[in-house]
Amino acid sequence: MRFIDSTSFTADRAWGAHDLAVIDGASIRLHWTDSPYVWHVNDAMEVFAVVDGVVDMHYRVDGEEQVEELVPGRICVAGIGDEHVAVPRGEARILVIERAGSI
Repeated sequence: MRFIDSTSFTADRAWGAHDLAVIDGASIRLHWTDSPYVWHVNDAMEVFAVVDGVVDMHYRVDGEEQVEELVPGRICVAGIGDEHVAVPRGEARILVIERAGSI
């Protein structure tokens, strides 16, 4: 058994991660970042839960950009083909559950 203090986790680079587990082909990772990710299109389902900080999730619907504010406890479920980019406001820690090796 392991216990992790997610609010004190840091990485040596933006989007660095602590691998928590792989369950039936899904990776569960705790990410730290202070910089945006990159626009990308999901090739598998993804669950994105902010555990510390604030993240603006930019996404496109029919080519139109939208933004949803994610605060601790707010969860984003992105599907296959969803185009998005996560933009933290300062430092943030995010729990991400996705197919191991997916984009």
